[in-house]
Amino acid sequence: MAIVKSKILKDLSKNYPNFLKKDLEKFINIILGEIKNTLRKGERVELRGFGIFYTNIQKARISRNPKTGEKVSTPKKRTIHFKMAKDLFKKLNNEKK
Repeated sequence: MAIVKSKILKDLSKNYPNFLKKDLEKFINIILGEIKNTLRKGERVELRGFGIFYTNIQKARISRNPKTGEKVSTPKKRTIHFKMAKDLFKKLNNEKK
């Protein structure tokens, strides 16, 4: 199951009832916007204890349409990668530190 922004907002407003919901929503939008802008610039985003987001450039290549078999030129593009922090990995796998 994926988590969506509205679920994060609901959980935050439940855990922090003294904050207004619209302020929490602005907070979430600012954080996600900064992550997007940083990745767009080609820099990496490190969230300690959670992981690292970074981009790679995939080279332009000649690929094949699987349905028709014809060759198609695929332009170069940037892809987003995520590397999990060791702490998060250990928590997910119920390991002790």
